[in-house]
Amino acid sequence: MAYNDIKNILPRFRFEGEYVSSRELTSGNINETYVLEYRDGPRTNMYIIQKINTYVFRDPLGMMQNIAAVTEHLKASLQRHGGSAERQVLELVRTKNNDILIQDRKLGVWRAYTFITNALALDVVREPAQMEEVGRAFGRFQRNLADFPAEALFETIPHFHNTTKRFYAFVRAVDEDKAGRVREVEDEIEFLFDRRRMMGEIVRLLDRKVLPLRVTHNDTKSNNVLLDEQTGQSLAVIDLDTVMPGSSLYDYGDAVRFGASTAREDEEDTRLIGLDMEKTRAFTRGFVQETAGILSPEELSRLPLGIKVLTAELAMRFLTDYLDGDLYFKVNSPVHNLVRARAQMALLVDVERREEELHQMVQHYLARYA
Repeated sequence: MAYNDIKNILPRFRFEGEYVSSRELTSGNINETYVLEYRDGPRTNMYIIQKINTYVFRDPLGMMQNIAAVTEHLKASLQRHGGSAERQVLELVRTKNNDILIQDRKLGVWRAYTFITNALALDVVREPAQMEEVGRAFGRFQRNLADFPAEALFETIPHFHNTTKRFYAFVRAVDEDKAGRVREVEDEIEFLFDRRRMMGEIVRLLDRKVLPLRVTHNDTKSNNVLLDEQTGQSLAVIDLDTVMPGSSLYDYGDAVRFGASTAREDEEDTRLIGLDMEKTRAFTRGFVQETAGILSPEELSRLPLGIKVLTAELAMRFLTDYLDGDLYFKVNSPVHNLVRARAQMALLVDVERREEELHQMVQHYLARYA
């Protein structure tokens, strides 16, 4: 989208200064994102403006109300504890009508943030020190939102990590066999049926209130943490579109699943897939250091369960989509979803093999930081 297509939106936000330039960021998969430069005398102000994908986010106002409430709480929490919110929290730019977004029938739905400069987001974490900073950032996110009433948040994607409901959807996909693929994946189907009870464990613990409901990010990939370009220290957690009520185990588990895997999510050679324990220890060290004494003992002692559940859940989602005929995830071949499912299954097998080691690792850091 060229400047001519966004120029009618820009004057409706409270951007300070005179417009200088814009460029599109193409790394995102859902929303259209642009970096803006404004000049205010000798000062340069940078902003992010995004066109929200309303096919994915059907209630953009509810989503933005979540983000506004969470960012305000994060800012207040940092300031209350003597810190600074500058570059540490996403800051919404309101419209000239003091709204948190623009909903225009012709131009679409738009929001804006202040751009955090001199920061980087890593698609792939190569050094354990970086993984520790990612863990510290998501741990700090939990710590600073520990007193936020999670039940007050809008559920952006209903039942997102409800593995019980996802298992029923998987069973339905097997029964319906829309794409005629069931016969070729009987081993994979049996693999998931064998782990049905484990996959539903976090849901049951939440229902029984053994685990408390928390504000969860739900997309804890390394590229959703900004690191300072000079110091390498973590700054802000970004991409808050999927902030919802959930379990801290979801965020921990998905971060390790993604960031500590030894291979891509669509690696075909499953022999290359396993859990990088050095990265897992680094993330856990940062996460536990920030959350010890904040998260409950029931949560912290069960962190490895989060890795198992989130890995199994994604394997099940990939296989469900494969059986349905590749309707949800973008694919680049007829077997792409099957390759992804098998990759997550291989990772899960290695996580299961290391389960005792993972529990000992968590206990080690709890003893250090509790």
